[in-house]
Amino acid sequence: MTSDIEELVRAYYRVVGDLSSSESDLSALWHPDATVVEHPNVISPHGAARTVAESLAGFRAGKALLSAQTFDVHEVLVDGDRAAVRATWTGTVGVENPRVPVGTTMVAHVAAFVVVQDGRILRHETYDCYEPL
Repeated sequence: MTSDIEELVRAYYRVVGDLSSSESDLSALWHPDATVVEHPNVISPHGAARTVAESLAGFRAGKALLSAQTFDVHEVLVDGDRAAVRATWTGTVGVENPRVPVGTTMVAHVAAFVVVQDGRILRHETYDCYEPL
């Protein structure tokens, strides 16, 4: 079971980090009742709690904004149906926007907690600490 949860979490980060992945790739990993909680950070100052539909909209928006991105998952610690994740996200801005110039590389150090139910992600709670822009 532990290795199944770890592989699910790693697959999730691979899909999220791959600009060529599809919404169906991501939806296949989420439980239908999934919630994604993003705690306040420089990009999302008020944080957010999102449904699957809202998270898919954010997935699309991120793909439209970035020219490249990667997630480097450093470790996944599993306990029962939960996993703690430590990762680094790197993204390169690909379009003009009012906050960050095109070509800027952003880096966030991520601590996240994932709950799995029925072999799919039920809850993803993330604490993203961005390096200065």
